[in-house]
Amino acid sequence: MAGIKEKKYADIQVGDKGSYSKTVTVEDVLRFAEITGDFNPVHVDEEFAKDGLFGERIAHGFMTGALISTVFGTILPGPNTIYLSQELNFKAPVKIGETITAECEVLDKNDAKKILKFKTEVKNQSGQVVLDGQATVMKYEK
Repeated sequence: MAGIKEKKYADIQVGDKGSYSKTVTVEDVLRFAEITGDFNPVHVDEEFAKDGLFGERIAHGFMTGALISTVFGTILPGPNTIYLSQELNFKAPVKIGETITAECEVLDKNDAKKILKFKTEVKNQSGQVVLDGQATVMKYEK
């Protein structure tokens, strides 16, 4: 599990942040379509997308949002994090070739249940917010 970090619940503070960056490739979009079955041509057909709203293919919104899960499961809080809820607001398209960064910031802690509330945001390489929202996770520890 190279690259995976784990923070104990007690060591997590309000204001702590974790982030993960990825450059979106054609292969990523096609694999996501294969996994989910979402072959909307705005994602997978270059000719179709040319005449669409964005003038080119874009990544699936939920592929963008999935990077938030990467932060939770591998960076902050890390392994044994259980997703409870996620609100997503899609603000802008993610184009193939863009580098996007998911950032999660701790907003609140419920010590009795080891539940954390996060501000979630994904930005492109220009700093434009492409997705934002809030998430609630539980940090399982024995």
